[in-house]
Formats: sequence, structure tokens, C-alpha cells
Amino acid sequence: MNNRVLVTYASRTGSTVGVAQAIGAVLTEYGSQVDVLPMPDVHDLTRYNAVVAGSAIQGKAWLPEAVQFIQSNRAVLNQRPFAAFLVCMTLVMGNGKYRDYVATWLQPVCSQVKPVSQGLFAGALNIAKIPSLGDRLKFKLSVAFGVWKEGDHRDWIAIRTWTNSLPKALS
Repeated sequence: MNNRVLVTYASRTGSTVGVAQAIGAVLTEYGSQVDVLPMPDVHDLTRYNAVVAGSAIQGKAWLPEAVQFIQSNRAVLNQRPFAAFLVCMTLVMGNGKYRDYVATWLQPVCSQVKPVSQGLFAGALNIAKIPSLGDRLKFKLSVAFGVWKEGDHRDWIAIRTWTNSLPKALS
């Protein structure tokens, strides 16, 4: 795969940034020229042969800027290979029993652009990084009741495994 790939993301606390950077690093190993950029910094998709886009999940949905990115770029994204991923703490719960449910949160993206591949990844929980006081309190209660544990729950092997399948899917 010798082409130019954009890996773009929307993140609130940095967990999705790390996933996007890992995806970019693996695609680079396959010989792609890769730009890893936050969605608000992307202004021209025409220079890319393929796009990988991902977002943190908030309220069972991609972040608003990620949804806006897909809507604004739908025409171009439908003309090239596109892969989508999400990063969500719900995937940490119940030893993966919510995976199918979480996958439905990509439906608004898939209804506009058909991904060649979808990645679902657990995130990291650092309550101090959560911007909203109300959300920080909700997460503190959730941790106190054992719903989640603080810490980095990203599965780097799963991220690499999914990314290893992308060169063929994106070509």
C-alpha cells in the first residue's frame, strides 16, 4: 500500500488521540504516507487516497465535531476507501458483552459513508481530564459503584490487529 492516508479523530480527554496515533504508526509501517490530524484541522481530503476516522463516544454517539466532519465531507469520503473507529469506555463493561450494542453507535456514520472496516476500542478513564463537573461527578459515582475503573483500558494488540487489516481494505 503506497498511498497517502489520513487518520483523523475527535477526542475529549486524549484517549482517542492515542488510538489514532497508533493506527497511523502501523499504517506507516506498511509504507503509507500518513497524516494524523484532529478533525477540525482537516480542510482538504482530496489529497488523500483513503481516510480512517474515529471519535470518542459521548452520550452513545460520536462527538459533534466528528458527526459534522462526516456530514461536511460525505461526498469526498464516498469516493475513496474509508474506515471508521470509535473509542468508548462501555466496551470495558461486562467482559465485552456490550460490543454489539456499542457497534450500533456507528450507524449514523455508516448511513452517510460506508466504511470498509470498523474498529471498536475501549478507552482510558482519567476523571481529572473530564471537562464537565457534572460528568466528573457521574464518573466518580460510576467508579464508586464498580461500573468502571479508572485507568487506561485501551487494548493495543486489538488496535494493531485491526489496523493490520486496513492496508488491504483501504487499497
